[in-house]
Amino acid sequence: MDLHPGEDVIYEGHPSWRSIMSLYLKGAALGLMLGAIAWFAASHGLGILVLLAVLAAAALAGLIQRIFIRYTITTQRLHLKRGIIARNVQQTRIERVQNVTTRQSVMDRVLRVGSVDFDTAGTDDANFAFAGVNNPDQVVAAVAEAQRRGLVSTPDELPLGDGLR
Repeated sequence: MDLHPGEDVIYEGHPSWRSIMSLYLKGAALGLMLGAIAWFAASHGLGILVLLAVLAAAALAGLIQRIFIRYTITTQRLHLKRGIIARNVQQTRIERVQNVTTRQSVMDRVLRVGSVDFDTAGTDDANFAFAGVNNPDQVVAAVAEAQRRGLVSTPDELPLGDGLR
């Protein structure tokens, strides 16, 4: 991400590995089921091979999901970048953020992860969320800090009066 002049990074991160635990657990359950079917239907070796292949696929999917999503909060913008080959980049100016909502299921609270949703002025962008972040309260605090810094610097940047003197 290219920073604008005077822009500083306040928060930068990826989804937590803990937020992908449900994917790993579902992969393990699926691997056990398919491995058991192959174990009894064909051979013991095939059952073990199927189990290991499904576990490896789940681990790879979780790793890819985690690595290729980047969340950034700067003093001027929120920035969300997703994708490996195709890219999806969302960004908005920090002063457009009106509401910040955190969501944590019971499992998320146990794993200390959550999602932070941002409502911005004048948009219907329902997918602007930092999902699966460690300590979502830290993300909310980073947005508040960015907005505070924006308010402190704004009066110096605005022209005084209407310029007709």
